[in-house]
Amino acid sequence: MKRHSHLSRREFICYASAGAASTCLLGCRTTPMTTPSNSQDVAQPVDPQDWDALADIALRRARAGGAEYGDIRILTTTTQTVSGHDGRLAGVDDRLERGFGVRVLYRGAWGFAASSHMTAAEVRAATDLALEIAQSSAALVVDPVKLAPEPVHKGIVTTPHEVDPFEISLADKSALVLAIMDRLHGQPGIARSQAELWAQRDLKLFASTEGTHLSFDLLACRGAGGATAVHEGQFASRNFGTPYLRTGYEQITNIDLIADAERAAVEALEHVRAPLVEPGQYDLILDPQNLALTIHETCGHPTELDRVLGYEANLAGTSFLTPEKLGNFRYGSKHVNLVADNTEPGTLAATGFDDDGVECQRWPIVHEGIFVGYSTSREMAPKIGQQRSRGSNRADSWASVPIVRIPNLGLEPGAASLDELLADVQRGIYIEGRGSFSIDQRRYNFQFGGDAFWLIEHGRRTHMLRDVVYHGITPEFWARCDGVANRSHRQRYGFVDCGKGQPMQSGWMTHATAPARFRDVSVIRGATTA
Repeated sequence: MKRHSHLSRREFICYASAGAASTCLLGCRTTPMTTPSNSQDVAQPVDPQDWDALADIALRRARAGGAEYGDIRILTTTTQTVSGHDGRLAGVDDRLERGFGVRVLYRGAWGFAASSHMTAAEVRAATDLALEIAQSSAALVVDPVKLAPEPVHKGIVTTPHEVDPFEISLADKSALVLAIMDRLHGQPGIARSQAELWAQRDLKLFASTEGTHLSFDLLACRGAGGATAVHEGQFASRNFGTPYLRTGYEQITNIDLIADAERAAVEALEHVRAPLVEPGQYDLILDPQNLALTIHETCGHPTELDRVLGYEANLAGTSFLTPEKLGNFRYGSKHVNLVADNTEPGTLAATGFDDDGVECQRWPIVHEGIFVGYSTSREMAPKIGQQRSRGSNRADSWASVPIVRIPNLGLEPGAASLDELLADVQRGIYIEGRGSFSIDQRRYNFQFGGDAFWLIEHGRRTHMLRDVVYHGITPEFWARCDGVANRSHRQRYGFVDCGKGQPMQSGWMTHATAPARFRDVSVIRGATTA
């Protein structure tokens, strides 16, 4: 699910949790928590260069209120989307959101308050409210929160880039969007088209009572399109574009989206005329974009420790990877090596530090098929005896409480070429791109589609198929992996719409992989009609 800017219309959100007992206060106000009186500091929002002053107010007030820990996140988010549909510009969406959130820990209980009114008086009021919530919740604590230690960090994190996407004119962006759709409609039989250019910048300050002080200037960018063909009452689509990455506009100009559009249109026309898949058992080769979603759902979510321990059971459930399995459970074959890496430049979760102020890290999740690691926060890590957080606690806005999120999680490359993987398949299907999916609340039983499918016969791709859906049970499926292509085939695909939490938050992460082969997988048909 995508989460748009509706939170900018919330003037504050208060949230507290205390072990098994929690309190949640939610408000929608058109006025700040403070009321203008004789105080001049309510009159104007504070400029970014004065954010340190706001942070100092919050942290001093948290200490004075008896908090054993406190932090503040101040954030300004700028997003621009230029989109088109069916050969015409659909709109330019420019959004600016700003605000702050204060978190305090009092006698083992959390309190949180946030506001979009960035004034000194409002920071004082929000901090007092967070303290009040934490103090009230402390009376109900069953399992007091204990934070894993973390060194004090000070620094500035900036996304490396060559071209700032916000310095590219709307005229140039609009022209590219129109040109993409024009090329799509150059193929007779294309009924629908879409194209989009998207960019986001986050300016953020994180400061804590422990002394950590971090400034961020984070960019992300993407360009994409798609074509839909119709033939004899059937329709089929083909999508293309760049992944979501933390980079500048150069990733748009470094590829030929116009040529990609022509290829996508041709494949959409072939796709709509392709025969339906015959249900049965097939060897599958999954391309990086398709496999990224499978990794995300079948390994990313079940290894979030808050979900495992029952702290996040309200949205899409819990996890089958319970703590007694750590270090001994066979998750897949010896070819399956899944590594979390929040340090790789360009990836979405490579932000330097998480929203606990913990430095981003690289660590194993599955090693030679054995499950060996979770994603954790400072709060969750001690619950299984770990001495340090993995730095996976992130919030999607100033108005959100940080929660454990999937890291950049990738399947390590193997030694084979893609041609070698194909050569050893007598009857199989090659699947590209993301499609619809379904998975149970424990991340155990699943089914996945895709964006395009080719029949593999005697070691080579022959023709396209339609309506392919593969399904299975997570550890059984990964046990069927008998080969991963080498690093030259590795690609990275990001997610900016990973839904979790209540209220819903959208997480960002990247999954990198090369194509992989899975033997004897059950395939069913998902029929589509116009």
